[in-house]
Amino acid sequence: MRMHRKKNLDERIDASSDYLIIMKNDSLNYKDAVKENHIIELAEFFKNENPVYLEIGSGKGQFGCEFAKRNPDKNILCIERNRNVLILAIDKAREEGLNNIRFICGTAEYLPSYLDENSVEEIYLNFSCPFPKNRHEAHRLTNPRFLEIYKRVLKPDGVICQKTDNMHFFEYSIEQFSNCGFKLSNISLDLHHSDFEGNIVTEYENKFASQGFPIYRLEARI
Repeated sequence: MRMHRKKNLDERIDASSDYLIIMKNDSLNYKDAVKENHIIELAEFFKNENPVYLEIGSGKGQFGCEFAKRNPDKNILCIERNRNVLILAIDKAREEGLNNIRFICGTAEYLPSYLDENSVEEIYLNFSCPFPKNRHEAHRLTNPRFLEIYKRVLKPDGVICQKTDNMHFFEYSIEQFSNCGFKLSNISLDLHHSDFEGNIVTEYENKFASQGFPIYRLEARI
């Protein structure tokens, strides 16, 4: 079911500049993104020098806000393209008085325009759309075109943490990470029945786990 457009959405987005940067790449081919310089001064955006972590596809902000609360000495930057859910995440962060979370409205294809090389400690891919049809493979967030972008923005010892409920997408991701030179570790085929500690449960994760679906998780390092 599609979410109804939020009341006064445009006005609320415009009033969120303290938390939000909106990508301006309407006419830009993503392959040329690196040529467009909209680089964010992260220390200025967050108003501190703490290390930055990145969540791609933040939804309503459950993961990002909980990460920010648990890690006051770390910053988390959340990217989400759907303005209707993005405003809920921003509202949640503001209501909870979180100063170490910020948002980008846009898509991962254009991250090279906005983030410096080697600027991110870790990337979180939480329940990304699996795009199961073969013709949509290029849209999967673990497709090689995205993995090359992640390599660019991650620090040399950076890690990507992926969680999904989709076994086929997980298998696809393992293959693509391996083919692109990532080293895999902490692979779990049933996260909630493992000994992994510190997991932050997302909206989708809670939904799928409550229905008895196993949650798959891995870490990929450059």
